[in-house]
Amino acid sequence: VQLQASGGGSVQTGGSLRLSCTAAGDTFSNYGVGWFRQYPGKEREFVAAIWATGEETYYTDSVRGRFILSRANTGNTAWLQMNRLKPEDTALYYCAADGRPHSYSTWYRNSEEYANWGQGTQVTVSS
Repeated sequence: VQLQASGGGSVQTGGSLRLSCTAAGDTFSNYGVGWFRQYPGKEREFVAAIWATGEETYYTDSVRGRFILSRANTGNTAWLQMNRLKPEDTALYYCAADGRPHSYSTWYRNSEEYANWGQGTQVTVSS
C-alpha cells in the first residue's frame, strides 16, 4: 500500500492541526495505521496507532487527551487531529501502515514493525 501524508503546517501554542494519511494500492481496511514523529537527529518515536477495524486506538502519554486518531476505511484515509499543540510537538510526522501478523501485543509502538511509510509532513508549533 502507498501512503500519502499531508496537513502539516505552522501554528501557535494551543492551536490545532489535522494530519491526513491517504492510502492507495491495496485494501486499506487490512492495515493498522501508526503515526510517528521525528526530531532532528533523533529516532522516530511512536505517537498514535489505530487498529485496522478502527476499534482500538493507542497513544503515547505525551499526546493522550490532546490528539485523536481516526480512520474511514471507505475513504482509505486516517486522520490525526492534534489539539492544544505545544512547542515540543514540533517535529516531522510520518504515517505508517502494516497488515501482517505480529508476535507481540505492543508491536504498533515499534517503527520497525511497519512495512509501509508515507513521506513526512512538518509540524511547527511556535510559543
